[in-house]
Amino acid sequence: MKKEIYIIGSGFSSLSAACYLAKDGYAVTVLEKNATLGGRARQLTKDGFTFDMGPTWYWMPDVFDRFFADFNKKTSDYYELQKLSPAYNVYFGKDDVVSVADNLPEIRATFESIEAGSGKQLDRFMATAKNNYDIAIGDMVYKPGESFLELVSVKTAVRLKRFLTSIRGDIRKKFNNRKLIQLLEFPVLFLGAKPSNTPSFYSFMNHADFGLGTWYPQKGMYTVVEAIEKLALELGVVFETNAAVDQICCEDGKVSGLLVNGQFRKATLVLSGADYHHTEQILEKKYRAYSDSYWRSRVFAPSSLLFYLGFDKKIANVEHHTLFFDADFEQHAKDIYDLPKWPESPLFYASFPSRTDASCAPQGCEAAILLIPLAPGLKDTQFLRDQYFEKIMHRLEEVTQQSLRNNMIFKESFCVNDFTNDYNSYKGNAYGMANTLFQTAFLRPKLRSRKVRNLYFTGQLTVPGPGVPPALISGKLSAALIRKYSRP
Repeated sequence: MKKEIYIIGSGFSSLSAACYLAKDGYAVTVLEKNATLGGRARQLTKDGFTFDMGPTWYWMPDVFDRFFADFNKKTSDYYELQKLSPAYNVYFGKDDVVSVADNLPEIRATFESIEAGSGKQLDRFMATAKNNYDIAIGDMVYKPGESFLELVSVKTAVRLKRFLTSIRGDIRKKFNNRKLIQLLEFPVLFLGAKPSNTPSFYSFMNHADFGLGTWYPQKGMYTVVEAIEKLALELGVVFETNAAVDQICCEDGKVSGLLVNGQFRKATLVLSGADYHHTEQILEKKYRAYSDSYWRSRVFAPSSLLFYLGFDKKIANVEHHTLFFDADFEQHAKDIYDLPKWPESPLFYASFPSRTDASCAPQGCEAAILLIPLAPGLKDTQFLRDQYFEKIMHRLEEVTQQSLRNNMIFKESFCVNDFTNDYNSYKGNAYGMANTLFQTAFLRPKLRSRKVRNLYFTGQLTVPGPGVPPALISGKLSAALIRKYSRP
């Protein structure tokens, strides 16, 4: 008879774990509180428009390939990938745009055209970034973070040096031009932490960006959710939506059941891919491994204010991914991590998926997603959402030199309150816990509960960290620990 396991939540980490556990012979049931699967990677459809509500960047394709290969599958069995060319554009002001190519030689030429001598510096920087990536993927991120000893086999001296210096310091030793610095720092700021607090080892994200390129799965990132769901169903996983877990019940330090929509279910093995803090809140206090003060002391990646917009015309002078850095990069970072407060003049990111994929919008129309990174825990009101929409729409029109407001068919927004309500996200964070020096590897919250037997965790607040590829890896790591430690 198969051993049963319940998985809470259906984000990428939960879906990943569900597949690995089903492959290993477990009877897997996934419980999702919302009406559709995907967690933060849900999809919004309206009036013929389709939007990814969460992740829109497909980086580190090798991690996706490795996931499907573990099941003797290929990504192409489930979805079609397109490498974006250019990868993205960055506006530094009106008539001041840098296009980031889909290959390193052209990116090198762009750097050299902006700052003489920076091409050679980029070669050196990217060689280190690739080395860091190889170490990260080969020796680090596929370790479960149970002990410092996991890192002993890695190139310790190299790693130590690259963890004790910041990525900001490393970049600014090599480059002087503000634009180039911001191009290299943006993956860290937008995806998890302040560059000055992030170890230089995390330049591996620059290899993911410039080295491996930016890809698009046809019909959007939700296609990847559907692909893993299909794989899971092929493996026998059962999915239940509109199934909110109200409590994890324990007896004598061991999982005994779940309250699902107020009804008790016997359960002796549970994996939570829901927000880690929230999961501990639905345990009795004596079974929580981390105190309220612990969570308050952590550095969280940003939350976001997002707008999903439908336009009745095509938008000019933008690419699929377009970054607007026509504001003070340093000040916005301070507003997120130091103050924190709503930024006076925010950086923002815009995605126009219908430029690549005609299925995302009716013919002649454009789908747009606008995102402002914010500090988690900020006050979120409709007045503030409207105020910031006007700010960034004014800049979008001014910088791209076109009128858009009168062509907008609809507008939907998503912000701190929605992250909290829809995903039980701590302080409404969007990306999880930042990868700072003291929040890396074994220093992150554990995959295996220290106080409750047969309770496990997965996702972006635990190992290895925020982002879709790390979430897939997190699910694999949790499944491996369950095989190793779970017992009647």
